[in-house]
Amino acid sequence: MRKALVFGLITLIANQVFGQVKNDSNHIPRVNSAQTLIASKDGNLLMAAYGEVHFNQPFGSNMRNNGMLDVHRQVLLFGYRFNKKTSFITEIEIEHIKEVFLEQAFLNHEIKPWLNFQAGLMLIPMGIVNEYHEPTVFNGVERPVIDNVLVPTTWREIGAGFAGNLTNIGLRYQLYAVNGPLGYDGEGQLNGAKPIRGARQKGSQVTMSHPDFAGKLTYFGVKGLDIGLAAYLGQTESSLFNNLSLDSTHLVAQADSSSVGVQMIGLDFRYQQKKFQARGQWIMMNLSNTNQYNGFVGSDLGTSAYGYYVEAGYDISSLFKLKQRLVPFVRYSSYNTHASVNEGQGVDASFQNDIVTTGLSYFLTNSMVLKADYQRIEDGNNKVSNTINAGVGYWFR
Repeated sequence: MRKALVFGLITLIANQVFGQVKNDSNHIPRVNSAQTLIASKDGNLLMAAYGEVHFNQPFGSNMRNNGMLDVHRQVLLFGYRFNKKTSFITEIEIEHIKEVFLEQAFLNHEIKPWLNFQAGLMLIPMGIVNEYHEPTVFNGVERPVIDNVLVPTTWREIGAGFAGNLTNIGLRYQLYAVNGPLGYDGEGQLNGAKPIRGARQKGSQVTMSHPDFAGKLTYFGVKGLDIGLAAYLGQTESSLFNNLSLDSTHLVAQADSSSVGVQMIGLDFRYQQKKFQARGQWIMMNLSNTNQYNGFVGSDLGTSAYGYYVEAGYDISSLFKLKQRLVPFVRYSSYNTHASVNEGQGVDASFQNDIVTTGLSYFLTNSMVLKADYQRIEDGNNKVSNTINAGVGYWFR
């Protein structure tokens, strides 16, 4: 059944894409809220906002569960344009009413139309949702599971680098040096279930032993189609490298055991043609030095993990004579954070999950959406969980 669903989605998407795409060197790449503010010509002080309110109701044949209502996030964006070439963007997020985070805070300076220098707290360009997570730009009440387990959305770190659009060849590039996740700070922060999610430093009193690399190339030269190739290469940071005496073989070995190498690559695509839409994502993560790390902190990290999803949707508003878009969609996702493990380490089957999500997005306006979906998750132990979700989302500037 799962293979048939994946094959059917891929066949449908391939027929739509290859049957209708046309080369278009003037196609403009998709932009998120921060990029919208950078490109704005509306004045010096710029403002935008987005947010989501969610309802989640788990259910099962032999179990009753309470539902949960949550103002999941309210985000305020502010930008200031110092002149035609230099601007500053910041994003303040309030999660679950009581948690306040700084999600972005970076300088953008245009050196050339195709070359921008950026520095500050920035989103890691990996996958789709980590950079494009405004609720009106993705289907489903909750963000895709892959963008929680493998790409620890919202993943942001402090760094600097270059970004720009080469419009004549339809290519966007992003190249950054950033601090890595904090894998050890008195105790281990990495685990097998969600390898690096708990290690995000989020720009708060960041520990840095060595810089990591984050980069992405996005091709947008075909009308309606964006294809991304991303990479993240580096090591997790550790507090044990601070005030480390290099004369102590024991302390050096201990510090080395507290850091893990991270190599992540990602492929993604987004396609929109008239009423048809599709997207997909594949993430592969390799982790090195995990045997030493697990032994030192008592964790259960594997040596590799992967995840992917494929999704298709279609606007059926004309069937009901609606002026607003009504988009049913279906998404199949799969991931395994114990794809491979160290010799002698047991594989946890609960870390392998297959997810089917299907639902509706009803756009009251282009900036306001009502969502509802059903999600079924089955892990490697054949344990099944079911959830009905509903929510409202908005994005405006």
